[in-house]
Amino acid sequence: MIGFKTEKALLQGGRRHLAGLDEVGRGSLFGPVVAVAVMFPPDFFLKKRPSWTGQVIDSKLLSPTKRLELSKRILEAVADLGIGYATHLEIDRLNIYRASQLAMVRALDELSLKPDAILVDGHPLKGIDYFQMAVPQGDRKIFSIAAASIVAKVFRDELMDALDGIFPEYQLGRNRGYATEDHFQALEKNGPCALHRRSFRLYRERVLIK
Repeated sequence: MIGFKTEKALLQGGRRHLAGLDEVGRGSLFGPVVAVAVMFPPDFFLKKRPSWTGQVIDSKLLSPTKRLELSKRILEAVADLGIGYATHLEIDRLNIYRASQLAMVRALDELSLKPDAILVDGHPLKGIDYFQMAVPQGDRKIFSIAAASIVAKVFRDELMDALDGIFPEYQLGRNRGYATEDHFQALEKNGPCALHRRSFRLYRERVLIK
């Protein structure tokens, strides 16, 4: 279970507004990379924690039903929320690492409150004027980062569901744009559409065994 240890230490050190930040969709062949910043009220970490918080962990480790349930709980509890994204065109132009950083900066820019500290999954953000802690695998260690990862995953999955209605041949509602067998088969049959990332390997290398 992820505790509140990091957030409590920052609050006790004089930081008040803490933003957890994570992104989703880096490995997808399709569409944007999406980032979310969440800020809980300071007393959220100092009073008795709600029972549902014990279930918060890296979104990839949760079932879709549990992610949706926890996302609703998180959105009811947060004081502020920011969502940012970088398009497939920006990913192709900048590369996925820089585009992911851009999406996270945009999520921060959408917050109404300016954070006193940022807790970010993975690498530190460049070009921002905030105190930040970058934590490798932070979505499995820091509550605020894990909460951001859940909301980001649910948001992007719902976007893929909507785009599945426009591009049904790619089965986006099932594969979420990732490199699955059915997605590769659809690409081999139909070719890429306007929202595929052209800088990614969109076709498998066929190995013929004789």
